Amino acid sequence: MTQYTHSESTTNDAANNDADNGIDLANSLDPYFRPDNQTIVCGALDDEKIAALAKAGVELVINLQPDEELSFDEAAAVRQAGMYYEQLPIGGADDLKQLKILAFDNILRQYHGKKVAMHCGSGNRAGAAMALRAGWLRGRKMDTAMERGRSHGLDDSLEQEVHNRLLVPR
Repeated sequence: MTQYTHSESTTNDAANNDADNGIDLANSLDPYFRPDNQTIVCGALDDEKIAALAKAGVELVINLQPDEELSFDEAAAVRQAGMYYEQLPIGGADDLKQLKILAFDNILRQYHGKKVAMHCGSGNRAGAAMALRAGWLRGRKMDTAMERGRSHGLDDSLEQEVHNRLLVPR
C-alpha cells in the first residue's frame, strides 16, 4: 500500500511533485494515498486542502462522505477552486451495495482521464469502493481486488466486510 505520512520521503514524492505542479500533497493531506499519477485518495477536506488539490492540477473531487460528516460547504469550495465536484455518500459498510458501486463506477467513467481526488473521512471507504468495483464490475480476482482497495486506502476496519461481499457473486 502506498500511504505517505508527513515524515516520509520517497522517490515517488519527487515524481508526484512534478506531476502535481510542484505541490507537495504528501505534506498537505493526511492520510494520503497515491495509487497512480491521476488518482489521489485522502481523508476529509478543508479550504487549505482544496486549494492545494486545485494548485496540483486536480480536476475532480469525489466526496464519499455523507452531509452529516461535513463541517462546511465542500461543494461550493471545490467549485470555487475551479474543480468539478461529485458527492456519493457512503456512510459505512451498509452503504457498500452494488447500486452505490455502480454509481461510483459511473462517476469514474464520466470523468475518465481527469486527475481525480477522492476522499472520505480516512480513505477507507474510498478503498472499499475501489475494491468492490474491481471485483464486482471489473471481474478481478479476490487478491487483485483487495490489493486495489488497499492501494486506495482500505484498512482493517472494512477489509473483512469487503472480502465477504466479494465472495458473493454480483
